[in-house]
Amino acid sequence: MNLAATILSVVVLAVVASMRQIHISSSIDFHFLPAIYATANAVAAVFLIFALYYIRRKNIAAHRSMIIVALSLSFAFLVMYVLYHITTPETRYCGQGFGRTIYFILLSTHILAAAGSFPFILFTFIRGYTMQVERHKKLSRWVFWVWLYVCITGPICYLMLRPCY
Repeated sequence: MNLAATILSVVVLAVVASMRQIHISSSIDFHFLPAIYATANAVAAVFLIFALYYIRRKNIAAHRSMIIVALSLSFAFLVMYVLYHITTPETRYCGQGFGRTIYFILLSTHILAAAGSFPFILFTFIRGYTMQVERHKKLSRWVFWVWLYVCITGPICYLMLRPCY
């Protein structure tokens, strides 16, 4: 499982890093996707918070269910995000002043956190799913917060970029 997670991480990071160079023509207008994938990210954050709630009450089954939903939503986000960016011209931020600075700080930290945490989210999930409890706890103590940050800052960046579409 760890090998599969490593390979998946490398493939996903390579695709995301190169998606600006990939352009696929489509008769479908995918401009509706950012609102959907931002919502998926925000809902994933809610499920992560529920997962934390349940694990603190030692309800492992509910915790696991919440994490599976959050992971599924994050995966759906990733698929829609890549699909949008390989079929649609890039939208540049149109704001000025302090808002522009905030946007780029949030965007850059969001991207770095998302890319850096992706493999660790998978490893943490595998350790939890296979009941490697101590190894899972060790990773999840920080991976959870980075994942939550990514799930919250993504929709914020979308809302800040929305007037520019």
